[in-house]
Amino acid sequence: MRAKTIWISAAALVMGVMAAVPAQAGDSSGNFQAKLGVTGIIFDDNTTSTSPVPLGTAEVNDTVIPTLALTYYLTNNWAVELFCCFAQVNVDGKSGQLGSLGKLASTWVFPPILTAQYHFDGMGPIKPYVGAGVQWIHYFDEKSNLAGSSVDFDDSWGFVLQGGVDYDLGQGWSLGIDVKKAWLDTELNYSSGVSAKHDLDPLYVTANLGYRFNLSDLFGSRSVEPLK
Repeated sequence: MRAKTIWISAAALVMGVMAAVPAQAGDSSGNFQAKLGVTGIIFDDNTTSTSPVPLGTAEVNDTVIPTLALTYYLTNNWAVELFCCFAQVNVDGKSGQLGSLGKLASTWVFPPILTAQYHFDGMGPIKPYVGAGVQWIHYFDEKSNLAGSSVDFDDSWGFVLQGGVDYDLGQGWSLGIDVKKAWLDTELNYSSGVSAKHDLDPLYVTANLGYRFNLSDLFGSRSVEPLK
């Protein structure tokens, strides 16, 4: 199944869950929130080394993609968020011998981010928050543009900082802006014997539409009281 199909299926599932929750169940103090967003990914990337000999530097293209975030509120202030998407990125030569080669490789990525968040209150409909966590990037369907070679991307792990703000529209709905900064790298290994270590350090800037409710409402139960 292609990544686009997976993303569409995941988004359709979330929209189906939203539709399954009764209209009156939206609750700005609920314990669960789903956000559909549009995210710009800006890479502050740099090739740190190539072997067996220095060949120059490369860069990853910035991109804009649809994203999904699921947030579970442990208390009114503390929450955990899972953010993800699928994207296709290209690696292009920037300088040296690599700069003359143009597009070097492409890959699909699955880059979930898990953060713990602190949400500030007492500001009316304006609800800022900060967070910290980790990101894992899994690369798949890698393709090399260098004749006669294939390429493999090592999976990436890194630290993430987050900041954002939601504006409460009432009945569980919100509009939000979210910014995440990750620090991580990968290594590209070509079958020809060339390898390159590459810092990625992406910045994620997201505009989103959120819906917050109590999970118990989804199953027709009021056994869990809303967070206040």
